[in-house]
Amino acid sequence: MIIRDIKEKDLEQIVQLCELHAAYEKAKYSPKNKFELLSQHLFNTSNNVNCLVVELNQNIVGYATYIKQFSTWDASFYIYLDCLFLKEETRGKGIGVLIMQKIKDYAKSENCEIIQWQTPDFNENAISFYKKIGAQSKVKERFFWKV
Repeated sequence: MIIRDIKEKDLEQIVQLCELHAAYEKAKYSPKNKFELLSQHLFNTSNNVNCLVVELNQNIVGYATYIKQFSTWDASFYIYLDCLFLKEETRGKGIGVLIMQKIKDYAKSENCEIIQWQTPDFNENAISFYKKIGAQSKVKERFFWKV
């Protein structure tokens, strides 16, 4: 098992994992144009979007995306973890801890003191995992406003 930065050859599998991730979180997902859009954003260095993949036997079995953002309240930058997803058969084997450590190391290298993310309130396994690694939760509503 290897955790590494994404490569363009991984995109097709990432689109498939995104579809599995959406289903797991009971969300709608359309793969339409995702390959092109992900390619455009993940490989554009000015976007500062980072993506780690988990490779096992030449297959991508998980991914995490994160980006550096600014907090006005804290007057500092933090890392926002957008997605962390592992195929079911790879969960519970310590891979999530390794991914989170890599993101934590990146946060330190960027002088960020906090990592933020969210997960659906029904995702009890993820909540348990995050608490196990020492994360704390804050209840908020997330809003979506179409432009």
